[in-house]
Amino acid sequence: MFARLKPDKAFATVPAMSPPVTNRRRAHRTHRRHLERERRQRRLAVLIAIALVALVTVLLSAFGGPSHSVQPPAPASAARLVPAGPPAPDIVARLGSLHLQLPVSQSRVTAIGYQGGSEGALALSPLGTQANEGVLKRVVHAIFGGSSGSPRWYQLPGGQGPGTSSLDVGASAGTDVYAPVDGIVVAITPYVVNGIRYGSRIDIQPQAAPALVVSLTHVRPDPSLTVGSPVQAATRKVGSVVDLSRVERQSLARYTNDSGNHVSIELRPAASLVLN
Repeated sequence: MFARLKPDKAFATVPAMSPPVTNRRRAHRTHRRHLERERRQRRLAVLIAIALVALVTVLLSAFGGPSHSVQPPAPASAARLVPAGPPAPDIVARLGSLHLQLPVSQSRVTAIGYQGGSEGALALSPLGTQANEGVLKRVVHAIFGGSSGSPRWYQLPGGQGPGTSSLDVGASAGTDVYAPVDGIVVAITPYVVNGIRYGSRIDIQPQAAPALVVSLTHVRPDPSLTVGSPVQAATRKVGSVVDLSRVERQSLARYTNDSGNHVSIELRPAASLVLN
């Protein structure tokens, strides 16, 4: 007799159990932290790049500021070429209690600059704002205070004396020049460049500081002006601007719309006038 075989038992496939909920949450948090870490790293890289660019810009501006020129203004109209009347009273610089008035009508000024003067010239204290100072100086002035307002002036290269010992007031050749101080004309001497006379040097003893002499150059003296003539600031015409564009490369030209012609003003002790 054959034994009855038991029928095969059916096997059912049971789906695998899902991982615990806690594992899924942990993996999600890990992935999210990874994404946040990558975003922080990207932001840090961008900030570092911006900081480097800003640092380079500040360094270039701080150490190269004075040598950079600015966009010149629009060309002057024909009316500006005609000699103007006296300027309105406007103090542009001082030395102690002595104040220097603007010697040219405000409507004729092309730019104002300071540079080293000739031997023996004294440093002036400019009024207004240096238009071409470096970024670091501007930050220091913003924090601790400094020169501000008008007129705007430029620091120019060149010269022998202190950097502000020569005040250059730009104006077209032929523009009327007026006395910058009240005083007496004590000397009128030829101003010679390369053996050729270009106007005169006019020396004025200021009433407010008789121990000093105010010298104007790049000026053709007015025919009525003589040694001993009294002058009044911003009132008495002393001459007109001489054209020196053919014999001098004038530093002020980088900030004007012309060749940079100007009247130059220096102060020195009165004793030096006798020595010269």
